[in-house]
Amino acid sequence: MSARLPPELAGPVRVALARAVERIPQIGALPGGSRFEPKWDGFRLVAVCDERGASLWSRRGTDLSTTFPEVSSACVDQLERGTVLDGEVVIWSSGRLDFTALQTRMGRGPRRAAAHARVRPASYAVFDVLAHEGRDIRSLPFDDRRTLLEHLAIAWQPPLNLSPVTADRAVAVEWFETYALVGIEGLVVKGGAQAYRTGRDWLKVKRRSALDVVCGAVIGRRTAPQELVIGLPIDGALRIVGRTGPLSSGDRSALGPWIFPPSGEHPWPSQVSPSAMTRFRTSRDLVDLTLVEPIVVEVSADAAWDGRSFRHILRFLRVRPDLRVDDVSMPAG
Repeated sequence: MSARLPPELAGPVRVALARAVERIPQIGALPGGSRFEPKWDGFRLVAVCDERGASLWSRRGTDLSTTFPEVSSACVDQLERGTVLDGEVVIWSSGRLDFTALQTRMGRGPRRAAAHARVRPASYAVFDVLAHEGRDIRSLPFDDRRTLLEHLAIAWQPPLNLSPVTADRAVAVEWFETYALVGIEGLVVKGGAQAYRTGRDWLKVKRRSALDVVCGAVIGRRTAPQELVIGLPIDGALRIVGRTGPLSSGDRSALGPWIFPPSGEHPWPSQVSPSAMTRFRTSRDLVDLTLVEPIVVEVSADAAWDGRSFRHILRFLRVRPDLRVDDVSMPAG
């Protein structure tokens, strides 16, 4: 048994990704049949265990070994050298996934991260194995890798956990409906015969809800808005909580009759800092907002709501001129 890994698996590791689809795929949608897994609301994490010990790598190639010391220590204690795992690190709070607690860990020094780990320990939901006994097994079909992963996981103890999988679409539909209550975002679907590749061979489908929110500004001109800036009442004030994706020409036409300059003092500034305001972290420059008279719009949102902001882009659905801004309330959960 060799503990030495191929250079491309020694960390950081390029991960396989998924492309979004609107509906849960049928059984025959992917080579070898569809395999359905929960889509965890956490951070992607590749665990590398070799002759040097264990290291944890983010999707972007950041070493998170000291950020999640409880996971790193468990990998050292429980994994054979020459093993590489792919999964998601999550934190549970009161029976629900807590992404905010994960964000609190980021940027902490080793001592503060260790303190957080004692109070709010993380879990590692493992869904794939990329190397075993120092051998790169990414070329094996998913079903073969999964069989090996299940064998390896027999002896695991928390915080290492085997992420569930099913080949039964009816079970997957039930997961999709019921797991949303604990913060599961949706499903990831893989082909039983698929190798592990760094393209977007997998599929993902997210559970979405229609919500009434307040549009208080736009990106672009009022006469030709490109995106909507969304707010909700938080702590007695209208706070920016997200933005929509690019609007279609039909969306702009529908919004046109309802977009007006502010009639009085506006609760938002005309520029926001990308580091301070959620959903504008696309550059280092201040983001210009075209302020508008607040109106109620309906959007489609996934489960990534942390109580103060939407972490993912919203989809504009329609204007709600029948509702007043005061009618809008915070989303549940």
